[in-house]
Amino acid sequence: MSLPPGFLDELRNRLSLGQVVGRKVMWDQRKSNQGKGDLWAPCPFHQEKTASFHVDDRKGFYYCFGCHAKGDAISFVRETENVDFMEAVKILAAEAGMPVPERDPQAQEKADRRTQLVEVMEQAVKWHRMQLQTAAAGEARDYLARRGLSPEAQDRWEIGFAPANGGVFAHLTGKGVEAQQVIDAGLAAESDRGGAPYDRFRGRIMFPIRDARGRAIGFGGRAMDPNHPAKYYNSPETALFDKGRSLFNHGPAREVAGKGKPLIVAEGYMDVIALSEAGFGATVAPLGTAITEDQLRLLWRMADEPIIALDGDTAGLRAAMRVIDIALPLLEAGKSLRFALMPEGLDPDDLIKAQGAGAMQKLIDAAIPMVQLLWQREIEGKVFDSPERKAALDKALREKIRLIADPSIRSHYGQAIKDLRWALFSASGAPKSSNKRPRQWSAARDPWKREISPVAAARASALAAAAADEDHLREAVILAGLIVAPALSVEFEDELERMECRDPLHRDLQASILRHIGAEELRHIVASECGEAALEKLLSQNHVAISPVMRRVDDEEVARLCLAEEFAKLTARRGHRREIEDAVEDLSGVADEGLTWRLAQASAALNNAGRGKDEDKVDYAIGKNGARMKKDEQSAFDQLLDKIDFAKGAKRPN
Repeated sequence: MSLPPGFLDELRNRLSLGQVVGRKVMWDQRKSNQGKGDLWAPCPFHQEKTASFHVDDRKGFYYCFGCHAKGDAISFVRETENVDFMEAVKILAAEAGMPVPERDPQAQEKADRRTQLVEVMEQAVKWHRMQLQTAAAGEARDYLARRGLSPEAQDRWEIGFAPANGGVFAHLTGKGVEAQQVIDAGLAAESDRGGAPYDRFRGRIMFPIRDARGRAIGFGGRAMDPNHPAKYYNSPETALFDKGRSLFNHGPAREVAGKGKPLIVAEGYMDVIALSEAGFGATVAPLGTAITEDQLRLLWRMADEPIIALDGDTAGLRAAMRVIDIALPLLEAGKSLRFALMPEGLDPDDLIKAQGAGAMQKLIDAAIPMVQLLWQREIEGKVFDSPERKAALDKALREKIRLIADPSIRSHYGQAIKDLRWALFSASGAPKSSNKRPRQWSAARDPWKREISPVAAARASALAAAAADEDHLREAVILAGLIVAPALSVEFEDELERMECRDPLHRDLQASILRHIGAEELRHIVASECGEAALEKLLSQNHVAISPVMRRVDDEEVARLCLAEEFAKLTARRGHRREIEDAVEDLSGVADEGLTWRLAQASAALNNAGRGKDEDKVDYAIGKNGARMKKDEQSAFDQLLDKIDFAKGAKRPN
């Protein structure tokens, strides 16, 4: 039975090989890194005690370093279930929720037709290469020489020439190829006026386009006439060629990238050729359009972080921004993009010719992450000297971050943007024009202004440190509560995502919870991703152990109320702290009476947030685990538990 083109690729993309294999093996938790899809287990195909069987879940392949068994999900099911190919496909399709196409009597006919079209394209490649050596191609050879392409390089890239008066249609039909096949291959088109079909490519340098398997599927042609409205022209959509799902130099680049070289995405054929000839073999290009979603998926199957190399002019930057907008909804853990922007007015070919391959390597090494370019787009050429302008920036960035589907990545992007925003609007990095009086004003002339005293500055710093410590405690209670009550992680997902964790350990735990929202085995998953020691460190802290959510671990309502209260207090305290930070930011080194009063009030509010009126005089109780706890807090917790029990129908407490 023949399957439609693309069905098996879609099946493999929908399945997790780790899940398929996981039904037959026990993963070695010490050796595996599930977050990165790097899985190890004893081999199911031969007897062994060590974990030499490796699954690369991202690439969808397995390999045993002992017996050398290798393959994908289909071959694994075939070997372990002892079924044939089609039966394995049916098993996996049912698991993936994909209906297996009914037997198509014309499927073989379609496959044969594609094979015939590939043969037609290969004949066209040879004919165009021959034409490059004719007298009519003298100008084309001179152009290629000026671009630095030697005859050997031209042979490697199979570059050809289409004469101005055409000829490929006549040549192929003269060799016995049916006229309709030449048209179906995209080499010729029927005339609107009737008469014989005409060649699509005329007066152009021809670049063959091959798929990942190396089959000729289309052409790209560069016009020799500088005044031609279409400088570059690609084959039309055919049974072989879909430009939105194809990449120039796909197969060779995939092979080089598989050896660890960075994958570079350039703009056009000549950039790919120039970079490859200079030693950057893992280079591809889209085909006359902006990068599509399908092309991004192809790129991520070759490399986790492709580098987009674009011209440094306005058009190149616009292209980079379009790529970002397309990529944001598709981001997954470990899959992103970096950007290497060429010097203004230069493309990769120009840069290599002018400064050598070393200059290009420096740009690749310095490629910036996508979040940095996203930030740069929103602040470029703007001054944020008013609350309204700052709010507009926040809104624009929130709208972009909201496009990210993966909650963990969305959280990390939010944190990165917050860090960049803090750097921009902090006292040292604030725009010079923001919150400043005209130059003729000075502190010496203004009786209402005075310098901030060192004592006040130290007190503000101490307040901030104390606030950060208390925030850290609340974060720990929240994270522990969600881990032991995983069903509530769905309910508090938004609050968790907005929680700003400064502690790297807390950030890792937060990201792990967000990646597996609602999972029943959340505690086990978090331990496997972050380490058992990290989880034990969190859960063993005194203030975590005495919290209601841990004391009544089986009571979901207690956990819900506790988490809601901790999130509310954390939000309130951080709101007060931001008010202090904003006040300090507004000072820019000097303080007037009103602003000083505002800072004092905010400091007092922050200092009192979440604490009793007489906290300094409060008595403490000692918990069963030796933890110190304020007596009024102990009483409040006990009353809370009693109220919940009463609401559930228990006896009214005495």
